[in-house]
Amino acid sequence: MADDNKVRIDKYLWAIRIYKTRSMAADACKGGKVKMNGQAVKPSYFSKIGDEYHIHKGIERKVIKVLALQANRTDAKTAVLNYQDITPVEETTSFKSMFNAPILKRERGAGRPTKKDRREIGELLDKKHN
Repeated sequence: MADDNKVRIDKYLWAIRIYKTRSMAADACKGGKVKMNGQAVKPSYFSKIGDEYHIHKGIERKVIKVLALQANRTDAKTAVLNYQDITPVEETTSFKSMFNAPILKRERGAGRPTKKDRREIGELLDKKHN
């Protein structure tokens, strides 16, 4: 448990095992994938008990509520006691793996997507999931 009742959000998300590494958690915060009250939070934001975060991790969407602060990474059974998953039912019934997710089809013979094509596909997917 944290002594000061203050834990950085990137460290907290790493400690409760939402992200595999702390740098991945920090990158998610910098990229706007972690939001509180509709606003993206910086990695240096201090989380508090009772905060609710909307987390976008690939095709997975989670809404978590902080129950207890944890600064150090522990085993998964202990980590889940520090937050409550309050994700709406319609988001939990989405695709459980990338293999079941719908894929975009390209015309036969179109070749690999260009850098511009990849950006447009990424924007399309972001709009679809938001």
